[in-house]
Amino acid sequence: MNNNMSNFTSVSTFLLLEFSNVRELQIVHFFVFLALYLIAITGNLLIIIAVTLDHHLHTPMFFFVLNLAMMDIGTISVIVPKSMAMSLTNNRSISFSGCVAQVFSYMFCVSSDFFLLIIMAHDRYVAICNPLQYERIMHKGACLQMVVIMWITSLSYAILHTGGTFANTFCSNMVNQFFCEVPQLLKLTCSKTFLVEGGLLILSCIIGLGGFIFIIITYFQIFAAVLRIPSVHGQKKALSTCLPHLVVVSVFTFTGVFAYAKPPSNISSGLDLAFAVMYTIIPSILNPLIYGMRNKELKTALRKLLDLEFSSKIIFKHLHN
Repeated sequence: MNNNMSNFTSVSTFLLLEFSNVRELQIVHFFVFLALYLIAITGNLLIIIAVTLDHHLHTPMFFFVLNLAMMDIGTISVIVPKSMAMSLTNNRSISFSGCVAQVFSYMFCVSSDFFLLIIMAHDRYVAICNPLQYERIMHKGACLQMVVIMWITSLSYAILHTGGTFANTFCSNMVNQFFCEVPQLLKLTCSKTFLVEGGLLILSCIIGLGGFIFIIITYFQIFAAVLRIPSVHGQKKALSTCLPHLVVVSVFTFTGVFAYAKPPSNISSGLDLAFAVMYTIIPSILNPLIYGMRNKELKTALRKLLDLEFSSKIIFKHLHN
């Protein structure tokens, strides 16, 4: 009983990895992360506002893009503000409940991102391979149903990961990462976690590999359908609707590979932190840029939105003068 109490006390607070213990570098880290966070939030909010306000963008593809932007805001907001506060206050502790919340929220947002990319691949497949059936298959009810299933699946996945991680007894509270990351937390357990760790790893691999194979097969069929389009202009137009999604999938895949393909190590390095920043922050910054720059309809809507904001500022300035 006393042993259990001491174990519980030892993990009432976790200590996260800091980027530097030099005060000046901590301030630099704060401002760099603040800049990255503001870029990501601004980009994704612009996507959400543009899709919401422009009735031309009220289509299944942009409905999924809107959901992706929401999940990207969630992903970066779960990790970056806490890391910024850590550097600003020079306090690297996070409560047990805070760590649980961070793991759960991060797993929910990332898995939602992944399932959305699968849904978006299906959407592009129907649009290009079965264009005459598109409105019948991808109607509003079907899109809402897919997103609700995605939320429920992501929620279940997040609960499973969080429960499997924190059901263990922790012998140390020194997390070898700047946020509560499941693999690093499992290294701190002193109970037999082979089944839990192995089960989570196998489940993640099956889901990840299955989804990736589905996207590859889908795009093989899409490319085959595009090649059958007689005009070059038609081929380019069809491919242009797929390109942003393909780039986003590539970013998601490569950052994931960077994160987990490296050899495991119990010693932290600057490279580990760089990899962590790459797969937690960079996708949330790049996704709105990719869709905003590569999709003509969204680019037009964003331009209208920014022009409207600029005009409003000028009118507001004249009224006050």
